[in-house]
Amino acid sequence: MERMASDATMSKIYIETFGCQMNEADSQYIADRAAEAGYDIASKPEEANVLLLNTCTVRDNAERRAYGRMNHFKVLKESDPGVRLVVMGCLAEQDRDRMQQVAPHVDAVFGTKELVELGDRLAQWQPSFARVQDTDEGDDVGLERALMMPLGGTADAVTDGFSHLRGFVTVQRGCSYYCTFCIVPHVRGRFDHRPMREILDEVVAHVAAGAREVMLVGQTVNAWRDPATGEDFGDLCKAAAALPGLERLTFISPHPKDFTEKVIADLATVPQLNARVHLPLQSGSDAMLRRMNRKYTRAQFEEKVALIRRYLPAWAITTDIIVGFPGETDDDFEATLDYVKTGLFANAFMFIYSIRRGTPAARWEQVPAEVSSARFARLVDAQNAATRTYHDRKIGSTVRCLIQGPSKKDATKLAAKALDNVTVIAPMPPDYDEALYAREPWLDIAVETAHVWGCTGSIVRRAERYADPGTRVALPMISLL
Repeated sequence: MERMASDATMSKIYIETFGCQMNEADSQYIADRAAEAGYDIASKPEEANVLLLNTCTVRDNAERRAYGRMNHFKVLKESDPGVRLVVMGCLAEQDRDRMQQVAPHVDAVFGTKELVELGDRLAQWQPSFARVQDTDEGDDVGLERALMMPLGGTADAVTDGFSHLRGFVTVQRGCSYYCTFCIVPHVRGRFDHRPMREILDEVVAHVAAGAREVMLVGQTVNAWRDPATGEDFGDLCKAAAALPGLERLTFISPHPKDFTEKVIADLATVPQLNARVHLPLQSGSDAMLRRMNRKYTRAQFEEKVALIRRYLPAWAITTDIIVGFPGETDDDFEATLDYVKTGLFANAFMFIYSIRRGTPAARWEQVPAEVSSARFARLVDAQNAATRTYHDRKIGSTVRCLIQGPSKKDATKLAAKALDNVTVIAPMPPDYDEALYAREPWLDIAVETAHVWGCTGSIVRRAERYADPGTRVALPMISLL
């Protein structure tokens, strides 16, 4: 069998990302550096010269998956010793020494502050890969490679006709708040804010490359301050929105503590902002919020919600919630459940507490797993009901969405995201052409049905720019949605 990564003039890198949007932005940075150095981005691990895992350590599941994936990739290294396996991200920062013992086949480990060094290393390696020639691997190796595919994740940073439509710009790294469940300050460091000019230049570059939407990314994004001038996150959003050609702006992930009235009032003056805000609650109990070191009370969280409702009444609010945090009593959980039942949150990322080595909460007495699981099931049922109600309100309306591309579950349909981040699926229109829909990526979709995961409907118009009225699209003869 021929080695699939046999192109003598093009070396390839395969990237898998675990965790948050910060890691996604870091993976994209490395993909860009790799492309500059002469690499192609591989869609399958068995095609690549470099296998890159961008790891997360926020939850135990992500950590176990990362170590499992390192072991999967050992097969590829054994079949071709020239393949390089590289690990980056938060787990790499936390387990740098341990990783070399647990997975000695890993060739290089780069922490969260070593992105530039990783890009430089890839450039140094590239000439040796470009000289690789076809080799006869044998049927057994080919079988081992074939077995790899069901075991792993999804390739990241692989460009398609729609990749350029969304841009990620990191504005701030690290966190200085030290929540007792969170490892981020230990692996990413304290707040490190980029200068506004650098951020705006990167936004301009994404817009010039065709981005219709730019997401500002930070571990605690609304804590951003310009290192020189002290300008805050509201000032940054206003400055970004003033850039020529920027159609839509969004951000992730803020902290309730840093939403001052001034910042929220500033956001209300930026028409390009998408109408959604992620406001992590974590718990509805003051006792739990204190143990988590969240730096706000339930009442203070509700004050932030009231400010958002006052200045941004149409915005959807989403959240994060942890169940089974050490010390959580039935009353603590019921306080969280009651808050969720108010229907405030359009959606929520919900988790059973997972021990993170090196954090204070890891040393505390844990809630029994069966108790946490039972509470989690009740919470999910309550939030799913609220989310479904939120989606039901879209039925009969037409929503403008930015195309993502063919649905991953059904290639006869298109997937898109509404401005409030709701997924909308529609049948492929008769005039579908990737180049056309990449050029006119804004879709007006008449919503017909709602689900917990999102909505379905029919595309009625497409537009080149968000503000354009759009061109009518012919409906499919038969819709099986």
